[in-house]
Amino acid sequence: HYIRNLQLKPSGSPVLLYNGAYKNRQDVHHRVLKIDVGTYNLQQCADAVMRIRAEYFYNYKRFKKIRFNFTSGHTIYFYKWALGYRPRVAGRRVFFVKSGKRDFSYKNFRKYLIRIYQYAGSMSLSRELKRVNNINNIMIGDVFIKGGFPGHAVFVVDVAKHIKTGKKIFLLAQSYMPAQEIHILKNFTNDSLSPWYSVDFGIELKTPEWTFNKKHLKRFK
Repeated sequence: HYIRNLQLKPSGSPVLLYNGAYKNRQDVHHRVLKIDVGTYNLQQCADAVMRIRAEYFYNYKRFKKIRFNFTSGHTIYFYKWALGYRPRVAGRRVFFVKSGKRDFSYKNFRKYLIRIYQYAGSMSLSRELKRVNNINNIMIGDVFIKGGFPGHAVFVVDVAKHIKTGKKIFLLAQSYMPAQEIHILKNFTNDSLSPWYSVDFGIELKTPEWTFNKKHLKRFK
């Protein structure tokens, strides 16, 4: 319900980068989500997935559910951050120091996310998620993700099921590099279905800027 009701910018809006410039490809998106990208080159593919999940829990004040791992494997909790503890990185070690005041404000929440973006990515996020073994069980909020340097991630923003056949179709959204506004993707492999994708996509799921397979579908635990 939360993801389905995310606001969209007006039809025809371009995808903008963090610095206000246009994304070099304006042919890949169907619509643009009305969510700021920030002013740093940080909120990229996996970061956009984490942003939406974190915003959901922050919106409902479920602060203890907001947690992500650095690439090092260390879990960084927003609740701990809001109590004033800050992660310190020393080589491969991460430890926490009480250096701030209690602050659950949205401004401080966004500062937390910036730190996550700096030290997390597709590799760390792919390790956090569990694999969805059956593509037919796809759900809103699931993620197609290939961890790596670089890797990529797109996430499911809607699912529909045929009333008679039970076959499912789904919508995908992404950010990319450089950091850019989150946008709903077109389906270049099926113009008549675009922007929707069918679960019967075959061996490969071809999105405009990355190719995945069924093994790449994962879900938050």
